[in-house]
Amino acid sequence: MLICFALVVVQLVNIQFRQANALTNSPNNPRVAQERYDNLRGAITAADGTVLAKSVRTTASGDPYHYTRVYPQGPLYAGITGYDSLFYGTSGIEFEYDQYLRTHTQSPQNFSQLLFNKPPSEPDNVQLTVDPVLQEAATQAFASTPAANKDGAVVVLDPTTGAVLAMVSSPTYDPNQFANPSVPAEESYNFGENLKDKEGFTGVVPLATQQRFAPGSTFKVVTSTAVYNLDPKLINYNFPSAVSIKFTDSDLTLKNDGDTACGGTMALMLPQSCDPGYGELGIQLGVPTLTRQAEDFGYSIYGAKTQYIPKLDLPSVAASTFTNLQPNAQADLAYSAIGQLNDAATPLENALVAAGIANGGVIMTPHLMQQITNGQGAVIETYQPTPMLTAATPAAAASVNKLMQTVANDTVPDATANNIFPVSWHVAVKTGTAQAPTPSGVEETDDWMIGFMPAIGTPKIAIAVVVPQQSFSVTGAIVAGPIVKQVFQAYLNETGGQG
Repeated sequence: MLICFALVVVQLVNIQFRQANALTNSPNNPRVAQERYDNLRGAITAADGTVLAKSVRTTASGDPYHYTRVYPQGPLYAGITGYDSLFYGTSGIEFEYDQYLRTHTQSPQNFSQLLFNKPPSEPDNVQLTVDPVLQEAATQAFASTPAANKDGAVVVLDPTTGAVLAMVSSPTYDPNQFANPSVPAEESYNFGENLKDKEGFTGVVPLATQQRFAPGSTFKVVTSTAVYNLDPKLINYNFPSAVSIKFTDSDLTLKNDGDTACGGTMALMLPQSCDPGYGELGIQLGVPTLTRQAEDFGYSIYGAKTQYIPKLDLPSVAASTFTNLQPNAQADLAYSAIGQLNDAATPLENALVAAGIANGGVIMTPHLMQQITNGQGAVIETYQPTPMLTAATPAAAASVNKLMQTVANDTVPDATANNIFPVSWHVAVKTGTAQAPTPSGVEETDDWMIGFMPAIGTPKIAIAVVVPQQSFSVTGAIVAGPIVKQVFQAYLNETGGQG
């Protein structure tokens, strides 16, 4: 009898304490099932209070839900908010903060609620860091690009806090299609995960965080940082002007774009984006140094079992990869130093590279949640900016900042981004035009631009833009540059800056 009584006590303790949280939130819990059936969820809003998602009481007869999820902005924020679906559950912010957004037991806010009047079960509201002005500007810039292929992504960050100011993926989708409980399961499936556009992308897999592309010459920012940060004896390295370089371990030849000669120190080579010069600089740095610098910026080693994932508060963020180089592999090292071979970056990662240089070498943790409030407006949680990585010393970052400024002005002849931005904006950028082989054998490029402004003083905005699968005849400056300019212009207009 005593043993049986002891077992009962042990089980009670197990259920009431050890398993209490799991049982409370279990989908098999009738109360949880009923709350899910009600579908009353908290609102998701932008930084200025613009409603991005809300629940409205349904008026349709026979509707199994008491509330229907509505996304007033349609596809504009779909890559961020995700969806709440009867058939597929949740994605995006809806998934990441589901425990707050769904109806749940509230914590007591005062002594009276603790002892007598328990607070009602209700959802919390999530306010994001996203700026609608920048989100709309980036979306419109993509829509107006003259490129035949308009898929791509824009990620805009506050480099000093890591706040995501805009995140646009093209193609996108309308989350209302998934939230509508009257849509048959098969139609919802065909609209989403099983539907790809002519470029092979689907809106429910956001390009900004879940797709990787060869970073091309934007990776020269990483290579330049490796010199100042880890191997300063190469700061004055001077590459003799040449059209191409050859390697002792390969019959490959690394040529400059357009078969033009280039050379000099980094002060000349970065603004002109000299491929053979930076390839040779990568060889001079060596495998351990360049690999370490790539890892310091958040790249994972290609093929490694453990991949570094940026700590963004969205699900399924992809790792960015740097080539798994063998010792003394000259050709592979040279191509990796210019962002080719197995180098692959998400737009988020390249925005973090730009933000790290802008912020004196410290990469802040990217985040979308600004604060969470309950139904009475009380703040439940506020995000605190947190450093994620230290990519470089302040001195090294400042030196690379100066190099990136010369890419966007006319102090160096043939700088790849000169005449795009007004000098008064004080921008620092780097272009990238990565060769992207296709199954058909047609040569294409993934076109990039990364950067930040102002480059003098405290940086306010960092950006990465990629437009993949472009004609071999265009460049990152031509395709991605105007998109960056439109976003910077929108920021200046909003903040009262001059341009």
